[in-house]
Amino acid sequence: MLLAVGAYGAWGLLTLYWPLLEPAGPLEILAVRVIFSLLFILLLLAWARDFGWVRPLLRDPRRRRLVILASGLIAVNWGAFITAVISGQVLQSSFGYFITPLVSTALGVLVLRERLRPVGWVAVGLGVLAVIVLGIGYGGLPWIALALALSFGVYGLVKKQLGMAAAPSLAAETAVLLLPALAFLTVLLLRGEASLIGEPTGPLTVLAPDTARLWHVTLMVGAGAVTALPLLMFTGAATRVPLSWLGPLSYLTPTIQFFLALLLFDEAMSPARWWGFALVWVGLLLIAADSWRRRRQRTRPAGRRSGRAGEHARADLGQR
Repeated sequence: MLLAVGAYGAWGLLTLYWPLLEPAGPLEILAVRVIFSLLFILLLLAWARDFGWVRPLLRDPRRRRLVILASGLIAVNWGAFITAVISGQVLQSSFGYFITPLVSTALGVLVLRERLRPVGWVAVGLGVLAVIVLGIGYGGLPWIALALALSFGVYGLVKKQLGMAAAPSLAAETAVLLLPALAFLTVLLLRGEASLIGEPTGPLTVLAPDTARLWHVTLMVGAGAVTALPLLMFTGAATRVPLSWLGPLSYLTPTIQFFLALLLFDEAMSPARWWGFALVWVGLLLIAADSWRRRRQRTRPAGRRSGRAGEHARADLGQR
């Protein structure tokens, strides 16, 4: 449970990390995140001597295509989240991660041909209505929220087909993105526009200039660790905690983002935004209530049967 709370809490608190990297833009932060995530995860794999997955992956064209697709999706997701935080649209990122379970539900029906209960259809419908209401509030579709939800929803679907462990999968996906990331950073360096060689302009300016530059470089390099560690914590939790517990805990991430947007970043909540969030929350509560009710229905007959078995055994003992 501590690993699960740590993973989801860390993903929520990453909202506070990216503003520390000013004046780096979203694409520079994304490139740095890819490079140092790969380095960090390769060090962990080397320490664990876990490279047996490389040859089977290279020999399987289908899995290679899935890794390439997953790498593109996670790049879109990371880039959209970083853009949301840096541009002061944390509420959109929170909304995007709140509707992600509804997107995953819809993808299960459309792609995997899963059967959806009436409550699920109502929840998905509420999610669509929430996007429309929020679009009215923003004066256009909430593209960042939709990019986050769709990219992560499809990413989960691809990962389900890929069937790789978390650390090897992250290593493979970031390896695919390594050359574009290096090329982009090289161009920035040649133009003298890379923040790694510039002066920090964000919260670090309260420090002395030399200290601020040192911390800026340290935090840029640390992007790899803050990307990989929550994922490894989540993997550790997923192997020990029932999925029925992980589901509700996943809402910790967008909840943290929601309150950070309101209390720390002072983002405005218009009536339309409140209605949009409220519709999604109702849909998620319906799904949670229906799931809880079905679990009780599945466990109740077993309890009754065991109770009857106990009564028969006691009656038999009495006769003897």
